[in-house]
This record gives sequence, structure tokens and C-alpha cells, in this order.
Amino acid sequence: MAHSFGKYADFETLREQAVALRRSGHSLRQIRDELKIFNNDILNQLLQGEPPPEWTKRPNAKDDLREKARELRKQGWTYNQIQAELGCSKSSVSLWVRDLPHPEPKCTPEEQRARMNAGLVELRASQDRERTATKQAAAIGGLSDRELFITGVALYWAEGTKDKPHARRESVEFVNSDPGMITVFLAWLDLLGVAGERLHCRVMIHESADIDAAEHHWADLVGIDRALLGKTTLKKHNPTTVRKNTGNTYRGCLGIEVRQGADPYRRIEGAWYGIVGAVAETDLGNRT
Repeated sequence: MAHSFGKYADFETLREQAVALRRSGHSLRQIRDELKIFNNDILNQLLQGEPPPEWTKRPNAKDDLREKARELRKQGWTYNQIQAELGCSKSSVSLWVRDLPHPEPKCTPEEQRARMNAGLVELRASQDRERTATKQAAAIGGLSDRELFITGVALYWAEGTKDKPHARRESVEFVNSDPGMITVFLAWLDLLGVAGERLHCRVMIHESADIDAAEHHWADLVGIDRALLGKTTLKKHNPTTVRKNTGNTYRGCLGIEVRQGADPYRRIEGAWYGIVGAVAETDLGNRT
């Protein structure tokens, strides 16, 4: 029958027996069966302070890594270097070697900053190369007329002026600061048969920017003489705000309006809702 703590006639005698068995290499289970003590709490009290024999310890799969990490740390390796070398987590490295002294720095603080800055430069260059490669791989080759037409309809409906029931304005007006968007828009208008003389272009820009350079920039992009641009619209400067659109690359926006644009606008709107209807069965009652 298993012992209960209240029935032990001599706890110290049992402890001496349990300790003797432990020191002779017995496991907890063997001591339990030998002394008929099946209460784990009591058994642990009897063996308090006595380490288990080596043969009962489970092998640790990371023991070899731990020893290698400690050896590398003694050689002056950093946590990052050890992590990369052994393929383990930095938290494990820290746990294994935190009792060891910190390695002496191999370079001055200035040299460390220079190395860090050089590493950041290389990292950003690598990211830029990866970014560029991804974009180049995704680039579309050529466009059919149909593809350009659909692209232009979606582009206009996202960025162009639209007619509203509360504000009737059936006109084609497009404003954007992205030269690429302007280029695609102009190609689309050409596909629609809109002649260049029907276009009215004007620059919209902050009053503190280089207006002359902006006007030349957009006139060159459209392929017209600067004198043919409409009057530039200037945005007044608000001294309480901090502008981020500054520098030599800031050219403001270009607005393009198609004269006699009511009929083209109606066809654009019809094409757009045709696209919507093609991808979803929806109530198109929101047509303006």
C-alpha cells in the first residue's frame, strides 16, 4: 500500500533511504517502487536537494549549438554573427552566452558608424535593384487599341471631371501631376479622334514654385508652344502649412480640357458603365 505522509513513522529514515537510492543512481520511478511511496509531493520532499543521475537526463538537441555559440562568443563574435553562423534565433544566442564577457570592440565608434552607414547604403541599393527588377518584369509590352481604350476610360473615370445631377457639367477635363498619366491620356484622346487644336491646356501650381520651368516642362510634354498654354493657375501660399511638394522636380499639375466635349463625355460615361455592367450585375441607376 502507498504511504501517506501522516502514516510515516520516521520521515528522516525514509529520507535517508531515498537519498541513498538516489545517489546509487536510481530514478524517481525506481525509488517510488522500492519504497512504495506513490505520492509525488512526498517523494520530492524526501529527495529535496538531490540532483538526478546523469543517465535520467534527456539529451538536449541544442547542446552542441550552445557549446559552439559559447566558443564563438569567446572569440569575439557578435550575436548577429553567431545567429547567422549557427542558424538559430538571437534570443537563444543571448540565453546561451549572456554570462560571458562582452567582446572588446574591434573598431572605434566612428569606424562602426561608417560601417553601419556603408551597410545601409548597400541595403538600400539592393532594395532598389529588387524594386526595379520587379517593375521591369511586370511591365506590359504593347497595347491594342481596345486595351488603350478601356485603360483610358478607367483612367478618366478615376481622375477626370464627372457630371453630377446637382452640377451638370458634361465636359472632358483631366488634371494630373504625373507625366505618365498625362501621356496615356493624350494617347487615348488621339485614339478617340480628338484633334490637338481642340485641347486647352493650363498649368496649376503653387505660387512659390518655379513657374517658368513648370510651363516649359508641360508644354514640351504635350508638344505645343508654351505660348499656347492657358493662363497658369497659382495656388496661394499658406504660411501655417509645411509644403512637401518642393524642389526642382515639382512641376505642379497640368489641366487638359477638350473643347466641345459634351458628346465625348457622354460616350466616356456610357463606356464606363458598360465596363461596370460587364463585371457585375448591378443596378446602374446611379448613372448621371
